[in-house]
Amino acid sequence: MDVVLLSRIQFALTAAYHFFFPPVTIGMSLLIFLNEYRYYKTGDKINEDISKFLIKIFSILFAAGVATGIVMEFQFGTNWSRYSEFVGDIFGSPLAAEAIFAFFLESTFLGVLIFGRQKVSKRFYLVSTFLVFMGTLLSAFWIIVANSWMHTPAGYEVVGNRAVITDFWAAVFNPSTLPRFTHTVVGCIITGSFFVMAIGAYILIKKKEDEFSRRLLKLSLIIGTIFSIAQLFTGHWHAVQVTRTQPVKMAAFEGLFKTQRGAPMSLFGIPDKEREELRYPILIPKMLSIMAEFDPNAEIKGLDSVDKSFWPPLKITFFSYRVMIAFGIFFILLTGFGIFLLIRNRLFENTLYLKVLVLSGIMPLISMQFGWIAAEVGRQPWIVQGLMLTRDGISVVTSAQEVLFSIVLFTLIFLCLLTIVIFLVKREIVKKLAE
Repeated sequence: MDVVLLSRIQFALTAAYHFFFPPVTIGMSLLIFLNEYRYYKTGDKINEDISKFLIKIFSILFAAGVATGIVMEFQFGTNWSRYSEFVGDIFGSPLAAEAIFAFFLESTFLGVLIFGRQKVSKRFYLVSTFLVFMGTLLSAFWIIVANSWMHTPAGYEVVGNRAVITDFWAAVFNPSTLPRFTHTVVGCIITGSFFVMAIGAYILIKKKEDEFSRRLLKLSLIIGTIFSIAQLFTGHWHAVQVTRTQPVKMAAFEGLFKTQRGAPMSLFGIPDKEREELRYPILIPKMLSIMAEFDPNAEIKGLDSVDKSFWPPLKITFFSYRVMIAFGIFFILLTGFGIFLLIRNRLFENTLYLKVLVLSGIMPLISMQFGWIAAEVGRQPWIVQGLMLTRDGISVVTSAQEVLFSIVLFTLIFLCLLTIVIFLVKREIVKKLAE
């Protein structure tokens, strides 16, 4: 058993499981704030009921996200001690900032949302919903700062066997921070919107004339549509950044083996590492050069720009990238059709469309998982781009057997926790149906 592979599997498992919860809570926090604003302006009891309902579900998912996030952070010490030793001075700063400036803000005012509706003014309660939303964004920002630095390190120097900060703000706003943050947060809002849309559609199917579910569905559909379209632009911005700062990753995304001018964009193909070619390609001529540099004759670096030993796993990178994009197109089409039905006053009566929304509730989560697979696998074999290989970052005292045991144990614990979360969320939905 390879301890490097097992450690990567363990971290991927815990990160993927943790990532079930923050995207939904980030998106839901925006919906809670917008709905609470409507209640503040109108005093409508239905809007208050929607806020109460969403806050209960948000609280369940927030607690699960905290629990799984703690487990993930401990692995930096247990499984990746040499990595932690190398980047601790840099990596620790944004994680500390996330706890001090984001987590405490979010959790403090979440307490107000859970217990304070009858104890504070409506204005203070509204401000609290906004601060919870801002707390989720700040939390995402600092986590992405830490992760982005691993992709595009900046503001540092290597002293001995440690990387130390020489320019804090250059490290924070490294070349990939803002594109990745924006792209990820927009994806999170889509995820939360689709999750709430699915709940609203499900309740509406069961209770045809329910005003509560109609408003819930309408709000989440509008937000989901806006941000699904916005994702086209954030995705393009991020892709341009990757092309310029991580050209090997983009070459793997596109199956581009040869550095060339007027590089095509690949819609489909099968990357063949041995033959060093994209088999059965469907290409749009010069489109990659146009998209990346706004120049049809711009040179785009291919996989041949580095030694073959530094190529990422090609098939998983290539196909996960396309799955993410395919989902994004689907989200635009699905929400766009929903807006069409809403304008025609046919949304709430179209049972087939409502059923599709229910089935689509977790699709953005799947899409985001594939996006992170593409991003993280695409920078392999580096754990810190250009500075430390993944195999050099593992702990020297952790055995393969210990890591394998922890994988099995974590899987069982995570399944139990997920079952509890599903039970609690379902219970809130059933209670709402019974009202």
